[in-house]
Amino acid sequence: MSQQHFTYIVRCADTTYYCGYTTDLERRVGQHNRGEASKYTRSRLPVELVYFEEYITKSEALAREVALKKLSRKKKAQLEGLGRADR
Repeated sequence: MSQQHFTYIVRCADTTYYCGYTTDLERRVGQHNRGEASKYTRSRLPVELVYFEEYITKSEALAREVALKKLSRKKKAQLEGLGRADR
């Protein structure tokens, strides 16, 4: 069975967005909320998963992560409105 690869956006308590890559969304969001995942989110807890995309390959997911990070705040907010994080 092949591994799943995800890009994701979390909204921090200060309403900023953080984009990342993982193979396990639940685990990664938990790490963020425990202050174990990234320096950026550690001081902006709690975070909430607001958007994600699934990819077959790691390279596709990482390329999309780079693209998401380049989006404006407004565009990230529009993605949040799509509700892709409903799991």
